Amino acid sequence: MNVAILGLGEAGTYFANGLADLGFTVWAWDPNPKRKLNESVHFAKSNLEAAYQAEMVWSVNLTQVSEEVAREVMPSLNKHKIYAELNTSSPNKKHTIYQLLKETGVQFVDVAIMAPVPPKGIFTPFLASGPGADSLVQIMKPYDLSIRTVDGEVGKAAMLKLLRSIVYKGIAAVICEAMDAGKAFDQEAYIRDQIQSIIGGKDDLIDRFVEGSRTHAVRRIHEMEAVVDMLKNKGLKPVMSEASRENLEKLAGN
Repeated sequence: MNVAILGLGEAGTYFANGLADLGFTVWAWDPNPKRKLNESVHFAKSNLEAAYQAEMVWSVNLTQVSEEVAREVMPSLNKHKIYAELNTSSPNKKHTIYQLLKETGVQFVDVAIMAPVPPKGIFTPFLASGPGADSLVQIMKPYDLSIRTVDGEVGKAAMLKLLRSIVYKGIAAVICEAMDAGKAFDQEAYIRDQIQSIIGGKDDLIDRFVEGSRTHAVRRIHEMEAVVDMLKNKGLKPVMSEASRENLEKLAGN
């Protein structure tokens, strides 16, 4: 099967290389690729060319361009193809893209990436919802990918991911601020003990929260923006989620 990977950031590159290693014919495109691709991956001239070559299209871009990318590849889509929307977006944004592409008949899948992509790459856990979810899972079943369907329409997978993000990114924000405070007052050992009394684990767990937040701050800002958007659309005031976003902006130097 031919697969198109639209977007070659960290996740897209891992997925392109991983699918190529599994034997898929991969067509990929990004306006500014920075990471090394498997030699067997075909680098297309545009998103549209990559999508024309494929029976299955994976959109792995930033949410800001996800609708634009969907519009660009519309001429290549039909009822025999699968369009997997993997961007970290609010449920409303996923539904908007689904409605945009619905007239093509494409089998649309809302896919949520449920863990950091490195080190597992293509074997990272995914959730999938929408009309094309079962088809996607059946195609990938022989390859032992961790894709689980969830009942519900487009946006359900995105919603579950973002609810989880409130917890994980919120905890990470508290730990980052506590560690900064502990160091400022020369009480790092004390504050580590306090954190461990709540989350359990060892020092390496605390360090993973801190280093992960710093390393992936830019991507996680967009993730928490999607959380804030989702909660506001539900009539909720996202006090803690906005604080988590602000912490990530601080770590990113914004």
